[in-house]
Amino acid sequence: MIYLFSRFAVIVTMNTLFHTMKLLVFYIFIGFISYPPVDALEILAIENIAGKSHWNFMSAVLRSLSDNGHNVTVFTPFPDGNRVNYTEVYIELPSKVLLDAVETLNTFGKSTVMIPLVMNMTRHFCNIVYELGDMREILNSGKSNYDIFITEIASSECSSYVASKLDLPLIYVITSPMVTYIEHTVLGDVSNPATVSHLMANHAVPRKFVQRLSNVVLLGFSLVALIYKEMELKKFDEKPFDLVKPKKPSLVFINTHYITDAPRPMSPSVIQIGGIHLNTPARSIPNDILEFIENSPHGVIYFTFGSVIAMSTLPDHIQNAFKEALAQVPQRVLWKYEGEMKDKPINVMTSKWFPQRDILMHPNVKLFISHGGISGVYEAVDGGVPVLGFPLFYDQPRNIENLVEAGMGISMDLLTVTKEELLKNILDLTNNEKYAKNAKISSERFKDRPMSPAESVVYWTEYVVRHKGAPHLKSHALNLTWYQYFLLDIVVVLLIFVSLVIFITYKVFKIIYFYFLKYSQNIKPKLE
Repeated sequence: MIYLFSRFAVIVTMNTLFHTMKLLVFYIFIGFISYPPVDALEILAIENIAGKSHWNFMSAVLRSLSDNGHNVTVFTPFPDGNRVNYTEVYIELPSKVLLDAVETLNTFGKSTVMIPLVMNMTRHFCNIVYELGDMREILNSGKSNYDIFITEIASSECSSYVASKLDLPLIYVITSPMVTYIEHTVLGDVSNPATVSHLMANHAVPRKFVQRLSNVVLLGFSLVALIYKEMELKKFDEKPFDLVKPKKPSLVFINTHYITDAPRPMSPSVIQIGGIHLNTPARSIPNDILEFIENSPHGVIYFTFGSVIAMSTLPDHIQNAFKEALAQVPQRVLWKYEGEMKDKPINVMTSKWFPQRDILMHPNVKLFISHGGISGVYEAVDGGVPVLGFPLFYDQPRNIENLVEAGMGISMDLLTVTKEELLKNILDLTNNEKYAKNAKISSERFKDRPMSPAESVVYWTEYVVRHKGAPHLKSHALNLTWYQYFLLDIVVVLLIFVSLVIFITYKVFKIIYFYFLKYSQNIKPKLE
């Protein structure tokens, strides 16, 4: 009996294994039919913004493609060096780093200044890139050996010139959250300002009437200012790229994730790959910094405002507020600071550079004091570290507010900071367990994805080439004029119809009124 049962079990196991193998072969076969392999692609890319954080995102996108066997040629102001399947061409673009803090806030902190400035900068950088000898040779060749073109867009569609000229599928890279005021130009659609905050808004979600009102005003102003500025530049300083019809992108790789950005409608051509730069090879923490961190019994606070702002240019009263507050906390502090610091607290280590990503991943780091740059935000979320934010300009106020919304951060104003308020918020963030708990929850949600950002980049880039530019992903809104998109033609027809109904109704009632008036006048003498 035992023998028969064992034999039966073996037969069942063999049959199950046989059917499993058949299913595996079937799925592999179907996979090859559904997704034919793509040969190594020839990819042309341009980084046309001279910002290191922009390049960190773009280079991570390109690395994911070259590491998967595709050949990448990139024009960049930040050369890292050639490697297998990867070739760089250096472009010299003006770059601003270590700026005066107050001057930067007063200039770039205003949307009325920032939006026209970005348009000027983008077109200027486009002109520099397209005048390069190597680029002119590519543009004048008449025939391209490339399969696809990848570039960043900040405001002007001059970025699409190469794709238009060479008739290549275009992929845009947006290194910030969605740039609200170019969304209609790039994708055809406009986000509803009642639910989606403007890129430069100082709130994560427009819940209050005042927030929705300011959101509408900011969106309207930015759209008009952008269109007017580009029209002005085209009129007085027309460039070769102005004579070519801009190409609409097949895809947009955007530096967002639903953990660090409020939920919003997205076109299928928009692929969220927030945090892709976290896959870049890690650096080891220098021994002196590592010892400083690990020999801190109460943990460490990491403090930086990135590469754009020079911390040493902060007014003395602001620097003193930070020094006095940080001197009273039990934690040690890593403070990114240029030059020698006067009256440096004994628990502070300063340096002009720190391996930020690796520091934020260390379990002994308890707090991140940051300006709210999107790269640092993802590094904090990935490491599960609470954030004390001092947003400066552009997308930073909204980035910090999203962390506040997630319950893992507090936002403060840099120019009005006081020692007392700063110390209170630092102690709250480091002692109240809810912030660390929420940071860990956000980190877990951030990492829980069906595929990594790098895998998404490879899959969707190959998808565009497989499907000849993937025109089916583009919104029909791109085929509409602005008045059609906002239904103004429908509104006009409805207004005309309603007006006609009202007019006809008025006329009918008027006729009836005069008829009865005349009738009553005629019948009255008879009754008398």
